[in-house]
Amino acid sequence: MERVDVAIVGGGPGGTAAAHAAASADTDALVLEKGVPRADRAELGPDSTDAAGILDYWVDIMGIHPDEFDDGVLQRELNRAEFRGPDEAATLYSTGIDSSYDGFGYTFHRARFDDWMRERAENAGAKYRVGVSVRSVDSDLGVEPGSDEPRHVVELASGEEIGADYVVLADGPQRTVTNRVLDEYLPDGAGGSDRLAPPEANHIAYQEYRRVPEDVFEEVNDALVFWWGVMPGETAYPWIFPNADRVCRIGLTMPIGLDIDEFDASAYELLSTDDDSIPSGSEYISRLLEWQYGDEYDVDEAFPLVEDAGKRNGTETYPISSTRPIDSPTEAGIVVVGGAMGTTSAFHEGGDHVAVRTGAIAGELAANGDLAPYNRRWKEAIGDEIVRNVTMADMVAEYDPDDWNRIIGAADAMLAAETGDRLLSQPYRSGWESFKLLVAYKWNKRKTKRDYVTIDESEYVY
Repeated sequence: MERVDVAIVGGGPGGTAAAHAAASADTDALVLEKGVPRADRAELGPDSTDAAGILDYWVDIMGIHPDEFDDGVLQRELNRAEFRGPDEAATLYSTGIDSSYDGFGYTFHRARFDDWMRERAENAGAKYRVGVSVRSVDSDLGVEPGSDEPRHVVELASGEEIGADYVVLADGPQRTVTNRVLDEYLPDGAGGSDRLAPPEANHIAYQEYRRVPEDVFEEVNDALVFWWGVMPGETAYPWIFPNADRVCRIGLTMPIGLDIDEFDASAYELLSTDDDSIPSGSEYISRLLEWQYGDEYDVDEAFPLVEDAGKRNGTETYPISSTRPIDSPTEAGIVVVGGAMGTTSAFHEGGDHVAVRTGAIAGELAANGDLAPYNRRWKEAIGDEIVRNVTMADMVAEYDPDDWNRIIGAADAMLAAETGDRLLSQPYRSGWESFKLLVAYKWNKRKTKRDYVTIDESEYVY
């Protein structure tokens, strides 16, 4: 049986960050990655599907500056984010959060980023094995780390077994391995898997790589653009993110399993009263482009798909973790990182920065031979970020188009009233609606902060 100090399930940002941290401390780390093909990657790699944008303060959370990247990873430097509602719009030029990064943010090529993260981990001494699928993790908690017998045995689909003192679960929001492993440490009736991935909270994202006309690219090449209140569903929204060479990722996120009969189709810009069901992702994108640019362009001709990008023919679909985060069963020598631990919310799915940070903490602690501080450490590092996202997701869960117009209008008024202070710092300058927004946010944030973890460390049974 092959033996390692740390076995890592999943080779995305969280897994490779864990491997890099562990290997940098002279610990034997092995990454096990199932691997998927992509048109823009020469070999199998992780399921590299994400809108892939980083804001200024996320650079510090992630702990990696874009100056460290290989050529081609960074795509565009950003100076703003635009939030567009059915009739209102607001533009944010600063997150208002202190950061060592000078700009507003950047977009990056996720597959190239994953390859760079893999190379970084391998250069530190980690091993990376792709094309393997993990079937199970069997543990003997009576075995101490460093013993002749392994505490954990990771069984691959091939039948091969790998012994490890510690296991890092980094298999992303689908949690194909994480759910099975954690169920072993939750008492009967606790509903571990159901709580980790309740079906009513699952979201899906779809995006297309399209080359856009020069004047359109000029408008968006340094911005993230989001539309709110134009399609139904809890925190459902389309976006445009700029890449290099006039290519943009045009996509959307929405809950799975919506029933169109529950919505007034005439109220949503991207629905039609003739729709018998919720449109597909590709139909939504076509309608978005036609709505925004159809008066000036033949959309199919002027916005062609870039077929050598993404997972298939310039497109990609991926699941989003819309649950709240979980603690890990550290006493069992097991930690969960990134999307697998639910570090993103339905409000914003971009989780590369928190995946890297949680992975790095896990790898560092495994190398030190003590995972006990992990649940405290990840809260210290990303707790505020998680609380912000969960709070916003809860606040807007039932919003309709009129609500989005109201809230975006209030935000625009608050931005216009700024006099050098941070957004929301003096809402009385921008009217009653802005004041109500601030009070609601602060009240909900305090409530969320008291209870934002889905599974607490104390619930695990060993």
